[in-house]
Amino acid sequence: MFQQLGVIGCGLMGGSFALALKRAGLVRRVVGYSKSPSTTEEAIRLGVIDIAAESALLAVSGSDLVLLAVPVSSTEAIFKAIRHLVEPGALMMDVGSTKRDVVDAARRVLKDRIVSFVPAHPIAGKEVAGIAHADASLFQGRQVILTPLPKTSPDLVQKATDTWAAIGAHVLRMTPENHDAAFAAVSHLPHILAFAYFNSVSRQPAGRDYLSLGGPGFRDFTRIAASNPEVWRDILMANREEILKQTQRFRHALDAMEHVVKTGNTEALEALIRGASDARATWQMNAATPNTHR
Repeated sequence: MFQQLGVIGCGLMGGSFALALKRAGLVRRVVGYSKSPSTTEEAIRLGVIDIAAESALLAVSGSDLVLLAVPVSSTEAIFKAIRHLVEPGALMMDVGSTKRDVVDAARRVLKDRIVSFVPAHPIAGKEVAGIAHADASLFQGRQVILTPLPKTSPDLVQKATDTWAAIGAHVLRMTPENHDAAFAAVSHLPHILAFAYFNSVSRQPAGRDYLSLGGPGFRDFTRIAASNPEVWRDILMANREEILKQTQRFRHALDAMEHVVKTGNTEALEALIRGASDARATWQMNAATPNTHR
């Protein structure tokens, strides 16, 4: 059991982690910090945190477990604010959707305290944000990717693994580089396509009329276009190198579809559709490939 969890960023992810640990009996006390005092007030009212800290540094003070649940662009500033009070043996994790930028910031700022840092990415979330939507079951049955560094304490990597597993998550380990390449393909590219596609429909002269005709398929395809703009701005910029590789691959695939439609090659069109249809029919969510373990 942890004596104190310090949560920096009392939103959906940080709040859900706190609730999950409380439900599992893994923590005695939760101290939370957010830039907005009203957020920590609501977190106390909802029973997510027990004490509101006035700063990120004070949330870390006395904590043997620290979770950074802030936008990836804010990670380096938080590291600078808290590094002096990260206690020896404390476990510190983040929940960012990109890892190379977070790891680079940790190397620049944490110095010898980097042994405490286990970068993490829970593959979980909702289209709604904020502490009001925190859910103790958010990580149940979901994957959590850990990308420990060579200097990270092996004992703390194991403790991080055990902690996520205890709240119902399936834990995998990858390098930061493989993580960002993989999630550019299966998460970041789908978001950028959803944003672009919805804009392309809604901004047409008859876009409002077209949207009124959208059914379940359109709803499901565009669901992630409603994601938090600030969060996804940061993610797309942080991982832009890998994302641009994926947009190029997608452009080639789209060009191939356009070509067979334009030329009326029905056999080639059916073959492209069938290839996608067969592959999608055999795909299962959370079915890991060998590369995801590296």
